Amino acid sequence: MGDLLDVKGLLCPLPVLKARKVLSGLEPGALLTVEATDPASVIDFPHFCTETGHSLVEQSESAGVYTFVIERKAR
Repeated sequence: MGDLLDVKGLLCPLPVLKARKVLSGLEPGALLTVEATDPASVIDFPHFCTETGHSLVEQSESAGVYTFVIERKAR
């Protein structure tokens, strides 16, 4: 399923900033799964993907943990 980034407990903008850093080191098409607890992340990650060109493949929530699967854009 690709790389996993655990940003639970961190508040905006840290989850997106950490995801941006990890994504920059991945190959195009690679998947990054992000787990966050900040309720703002449900707004932040879709916006981040729209702005950067990465694809938000999947988004879900379970027991207060928000999970985002992001596909790295082509270079």
